[in-house]
Amino acid sequence: MRKQFIVVTTISLAISLLLSIYLSHNWYVVFVLIFILTIMGYIDMFQTKHAIRRIYPLTGRLRYVLEDLRPKMYQYFIESDIDGRPIHRVDRSTIYQRAKNELETIPFGTQFDVYAEGYEWICHSMAPKAFDTLDHDPRVLVGNKDCKQPYSASILNISAMSYGSLSSNAVEAMNAGAQIGGFAHNTGEGGISTFHLKHGGDLIWQIGTGYFGCRDEHGNFSPNLFAEKATLPNVKMIELKISQGAKPGHGGILPASKNTEEIAKIRHIKPHTKVASPPFHSAFNTPLEMVQFIQKLRDLSGGKPVGFKLCIGHKNEFISICQAMIELDIYPDFITVDGGEGGTGAAPQEFSNYVGAPMIDGLDFVHNILNGLDIRKHIKIIASGKITTGFHIARAIALGADMCNSARAMMMAIGCIQALLCNTNRCPTGIATQDPKLTVGLVVEDKKVRLAKYQQATVNSFVELLGAAGLDEMKNITRSHIYRRISLNEMLTYEEIFPSIEIGSMLHGNIPAKYKLDFANADMHSWGIPPHKSNRI
Repeated sequence: MRKQFIVVTTISLAISLLLSIYLSHNWYVVFVLIFILTIMGYIDMFQTKHAIRRIYPLTGRLRYVLEDLRPKMYQYFIESDIDGRPIHRVDRSTIYQRAKNELETIPFGTQFDVYAEGYEWICHSMAPKAFDTLDHDPRVLVGNKDCKQPYSASILNISAMSYGSLSSNAVEAMNAGAQIGGFAHNTGEGGISTFHLKHGGDLIWQIGTGYFGCRDEHGNFSPNLFAEKATLPNVKMIELKISQGAKPGHGGILPASKNTEEIAKIRHIKPHTKVASPPFHSAFNTPLEMVQFIQKLRDLSGGKPVGFKLCIGHKNEFISICQAMIELDIYPDFITVDGGEGGTGAAPQEFSNYVGAPMIDGLDFVHNILNGLDIRKHIKIIASGKITTGFHIARAIALGADMCNSARAMMMAIGCIQALLCNTNRCPTGIATQDPKLTVGLVVEDKKVRLAKYQQATVNSFVELLGAAGLDEMKNITRSHIYRRISLNEMLTYEEIFPSIEIGSMLHGNIPAKYKLDFANADMHSWGIPPHKSNRI
């Protein structure tokens, strides 16, 4: 890397120069060649725009050659259906282009097979709205009747990624980018670090099962430590993590190699040890207690918006939480719906691949249940699961979301090349590592601007799609605006695939057949499916 390059080139220059002086003038050619390569390497080390070249001087230039040689399929995120058939491809270069403010147009039109099963699109109008007449910065006010400090949030924010899994430079770049663009930065469950606070970006503080940053020496929730940090002016919302799509039902893992003295101090844990968060919360044991705990967090924070994040598993458990809300007349300010398609560097393959409902299905379910029980009016919904484009935002909002979070695309905006080394501490771009030899490649001043540009360009893309559909407000987009190809000769709207539920329709026992078993098994006094209840209707 950098030190090795300096040592090798210095020795090579010295040897070639001595050989040219004392052995043969022909060695001057070698000396000049090495000198030119050395200059190129030093240019790489001191430039600030390309992390790979900065960390790996000279050799890092091979990245661009290899990108041109690799199969085209590796240039895309592949969205697949349950049988593994490709649905959508998101070109990585689109994210890079938006981050760098480069030309986004593409030649030769659609890059997808529009006749393939699973292809999706948004309906356009014969009377579209002009982009310059629309709101270019649509925002959502988060906070219900019990909230004293509601937060005006952007419709696209940074999803949960902890300091520890990400480097200090990556956290700084994201928070500084959020500050520039006026959107929120979710801390992840690793606690609030100085790098989250340094640039003044808005924070969503996530509290996980390990209670990092607000735990006592035994790992239990500490109200005093929580109140101390929750009242910080940068903290705008608090998110209680019940589960995440990448590893639902499984606690997080911080490898010992990433658990530095600094990270351990922030999290209130022992340094240089492998840290595994428990898969469940110790602060509450039932849906009723969970809802009461949410109110406790809201009170301790001074009335800031508090919500929870989950990936849908047993549907009866979510219904139990909703019933507890109604029973106590306490509602979270927001619910973040994550999907099983989410990514992480801290989960076993089986959990990432086979546990948890996809975001689209979870979003449909959560919105329908909240509507059916007439409590949707109290709660905002955040969609989190492979949100990378304006169309993804439109699709999520059509299904019932108010706003979206993105992790993967935000990482790519600051330079992630998907090297798939997130869990090894050897991330070559300096993003998912604590190795100072690698983190030096990520220059905050450059990457924060790229992040802000990507976010703004993607929001603008959504607004343009909204206008193309003939809509001037995002609240008017419905499930009927999104189509999906079911087969070669059949296309259905999302309204036909995911039928909406009328507001309050479930309050009078009018439960749709597909939810009857879930309601029968719901119990606000316990988790899981109660053994005394029948699994049949």
